[in-house]
Amino acid sequence: MSTESDIREFLATRRAKITPQQAGLPAYGGTRRVPGLRREEVALLAGVSIDYYVRLERGHLAGASEEVLDAIAGALQLDDAERAHLYDLARAVAHRPARRTKRTRGPIPDSVLRVLDSMTDSPAFIRNGRLDILAANQLGRALYSPLYTGSAKEPVNIARFQFLDSRGHDFFPQWEDSLNTTVSLLRTEAGRAPHDNELTGLIGELVTRSEEFRTAWAKHNVRLHHTGCKSFHHPAVGDITLDFDAMELPAQPGLTLTAYTTAPGTPDHDSLRLLAAWAATEADQPAETPTPSHKNQ
Repeated sequence: MSTESDIREFLATRRAKITPQQAGLPAYGGTRRVPGLRREEVALLAGVSIDYYVRLERGHLAGASEEVLDAIAGALQLDDAERAHLYDLARAVAHRPARRTKRTRGPIPDSVLRVLDSMTDSPAFIRNGRLDILAANQLGRALYSPLYTGSAKEPVNIARFQFLDSRGHDFFPQWEDSLNTTVSLLRTEAGRAPHDNELTGLIGELVTRSEEFRTAWAKHNVRLHHTGCKSFHHPAVGDITLDFDAMELPAQPGLTLTAYTTAPGTPDHDSLRLLAAWAATEADQPAETPTPSHKNQ
């Protein structure tokens, strides 16, 4: 799809989520033909003409000023992730550099890998915006072990496993929440990097092969994903729910380090210790080709 189409559908879906009452507008009787706000109501709230707003919603954001974008974001009550996405779409259609113009290519520095491997009590990994796992410590690789089994090519991809592997539903037991998070992260990245051919190819593959992905993708939801909790059904230790913190690496634009932890004395902490014991056992098993604890790309 074109950036103009993305803009049109993003603004239309945001507009559909807000009722006149939520926007502080009077609600008149009669049946409304559209869910949420009408275009003229958004224009009124943003302080622009209806003709200008219609032009914007058709994808013509290239000439819109920051003041106009802020006004539209305010009228649509966009959250921080949605506001940033609107700006990314405006930059893309105007062919202006994105906020992160220089994205990391090539090997991850050894110093970063040493930091990763030093986190011995927490599963941790480094991913890019396409959700490729580029490096993982021993416990992180153990946590995501189903992604590495069989004929999987590295770097493994979380979204591809989740939607195209039959084990995805079982591994992510809180399916709806996990599904929406993954799709929202890819939609956010698509706004940041609209010319990333590998990302475009991945999204095209998922849209073509997964109806669940296709349905969620059409919602145009985006989100920031810095902290929270995530549940897994691991084949070796069973159900486990972990707190996570995701930190962008300033010196490696486009890469994020995610670390999982649990509170001491909880059943999930016991499961994490069991996972560590299992990972150590697996690491001691002889193999024809030694596998390092992390993969670099």
